[in-house]
Amino acid sequence: MASPARRVAAPEEPPLDPADAIDRAYHYHRARRNARLRRRREHTRARLRFLVTFAVLLALAVALMLTIWHEVQKVFGL
Repeated sequence: MASPARRVAAPEEPPLDPADAIDRAYHYHRARRNARLRRRREHTRARLRFLVTFAVLLALAVALMLTIWHEVQKVFGL
């Protein structure tokens, strides 16, 4: 007759070191806070770059319109 299979004892997990767990949690939350601040700074800088680029393009468009208007007045004597 067959004998039942032997049960293998599960390896015991090493006990958690409370100081190590606290350090890991501290570093985890600090990294999250730094990532959140970095995203906020990047968002602010992207908005500023967009506004500066928009202002430069708007100024160039106005300058071009004024130049064209001046030339049209000169050509047609308006």
